[in-house]
Amino acid sequence: MSIKIITDSSVDLPEELLQQHNISVVPLNIHFQDKNYKAGVDIDTPTFYEKMKTAKELPKSSAPAPQDFIEKFNETDEQDELVVLSLSKGISSTFENAVLAKTMFLEDHPDRSIEIINTKSASAGLGLLVLKAAEMVEAGNSFQEIVSSIQDDVDDLMTMFVLDTLENVIKGGRLDKVKGKIASALNIKLLLRASEEGTIEMIDKVRGNKRAIREFIDRIGKYGHNLETKVLAIAHSNCEDKARALMEQIQERYKVKRVILSSMGPLIGTYAGEGALLVAFQKN
Repeated sequence: MSIKIITDSSVDLPEELLQQHNISVVPLNIHFQDKNYKAGVDIDTPTFYEKMKTAKELPKSSAPAPQDFIEKFNETDEQDELVVLSLSKGISSTFENAVLAKTMFLEDHPDRSIEIINTKSASAGLGLLVLKAAEMVEAGNSFQEIVSSIQDDVDDLMTMFVLDTLENVIKGGRLDKVKGKIASALNIKLLLRASEEGTIEMIDKVRGNKRAIREFIDRIGKYGHNLETKVLAIAHSNCEDKARALMEQIQERYKVKRVILSSMGPLIGTYAGEGALLVAFQKN
């Protein structure tokens, strides 16, 4: 008997880490005008960004169906205990569909152990929790120890990001078009974070890219403690050079234990637009 970690494709972890730690991923659905795709299955991240550049309308995303989770459950050994870490309930129905899948699956497999965790995060934030869960499995922790530890970490996780462009939040109807155009003309950058409820909230508006990055880095120190002992994750929206420059500045200032760098997948990438940067870390 072993413990299997399952998540969804909003997780932004490098593919080599997913494979190294034997993490199963249930794909979200991405809808362009011409075609529907399963993220990470029949469309990869570079192709997604190329299509988004030329699309007249922003792509839409939808949660995996309960059957998609059940298919992953069926791929596991009959003796495996399953820990499912889901994208925030505050921005997607993925969590509810995973819970429904658990209910349906247990009707036929009543002796199985399955826990569904609402991580209240996405992207690199979800990635940090998934990676910790997988490392706890490898360290020999029990099912309940892993579940309890991850549930504690959910409320201690900080996920925040800075937008380079307001184009996508305007197109997506999350920012008034007139106000958005004025803000764009003034080179206003938005700083956002995952709220305590797992929704997205704005924490600041800053004029100019350099000032925005400086404020972004300052807030890491404001929210985080003992950062030299922490693993920090950075996800970028098709701007790797910019992300590496941010990583160097963070490492120089805070001497964090480890930095994981990854591409921002379609879900947050659609919301944030190209050039966005996201950072996640445990606060305490």
